[in-house]
Amino acid sequence: MILPAVCLVLTIAIYGFVKRFYKKYPKIYFTPLVVTPAILVLLLVWTNIPYNTYDAGAHWVTDMIGPATIVLAVPIYKNLPILKKHAFVIVSSVLFGSTIAIVTTAWIAKALNLDARLIESLAPRSATTPIAMAVSKITGGIPTITAVIVLLTGVLGIVLGPLVIRFFGIRNDVARGVLFGTGAHAAGTSKAFEFGSAAGSISSIAMILTAFFTFMTVSLVIGFFI
Repeated sequence: MILPAVCLVLTIAIYGFVKRFYKKYPKIYFTPLVVTPAILVLLLVWTNIPYNTYDAGAHWVTDMIGPATIVLAVPIYKNLPILKKHAFVIVSSVLFGSTIAIVTTAWIAKALNLDARLIESLAPRSATTPIAMAVSKITGGIPTITAVIVLLTGVLGIVLGPLVIRFFGIRNDVARGVLFGTGAHAAGTSKAFEFGSAAGSISSIAMILTAFFTFMTVSLVIGFFI
């Protein structure tokens, strides 16, 4: 029991250090979402600690994803007037964006001649990890592959999102929030809060709606490709 507990403490400590470093040097390649897993993987390989042993302690961090989402209710409540004012734009944009994400992912996977299970694993990539893995399992995909693809989607989203915003000169909080929440789920939402509370709140709503729309539409969309 000692080693799993050490793994848990080490995970939290590494994340805390990387988070503080990122605040001091806010470069995209220092983002905790990328650096923390990289350090942990290197440590596990170097020390020959089995993943099951690590997960026995560190799984508590993963288990907190659900309860932590509740915290998003605070900025959402503070920005409720903005959310109500732009409700139609947010909902319609997220519906369109999440559907396009599923369609293009399935289409590209099919064009690459990937088998049905891989298509089902890749399609829900824009939803948050718990929802995406659940959808993958329901449709016949491989949840572990889905989790990796969701992580990669989040990383790409926080890397490319700011570039898109600067290139197109996007200054509207609604547009920024929908972009990050729909395209990069929780990682994108964290990035959206760097642009302001309103953008982060809208991203939170977009993330939740994306998960809902993905759950409702992915099976139908995949049916056209497999």
